[in-house]
Amino acid sequence: MQPLDRDPQLWRVARARAKFKSHLVTYLLVNALLWAIWYFTDGAVHYRRHGFDVPWPVWSTLFWGLGVAVQGLSTYGFVSQHSWSEREYQRLLRDRDAGRL
Repeated sequence: MQPLDRDPQLWRVARARAKFKSHLVTYLLVNALLWAIWYFTDGAVHYRRHGFDVPWPVWSTLFWGLGVAVQGLSTYGFVSQHSWSEREYQRLLRDRDAGRL
């Protein structure tokens, strides 16, 4: 429920940022747990013995981390779908006004 005195755009941004921060904390906690499980279940010993093995938590850390990074960039405006939509909308308005649409 959204009170009437809030700016809808700012409220959307605030919710997106809160969602990102929650996702980031979850990512950090879960990955810390995965790395601890790997370490304490002889993963580190096995890794040192065979040097070329890749620890299995690397995959969740890497790929989930990419997702979190993209979400962060999008949330904080570096890669904003809103700005892409706005640019496309402005282009369509120009095309319409020029009679090309």
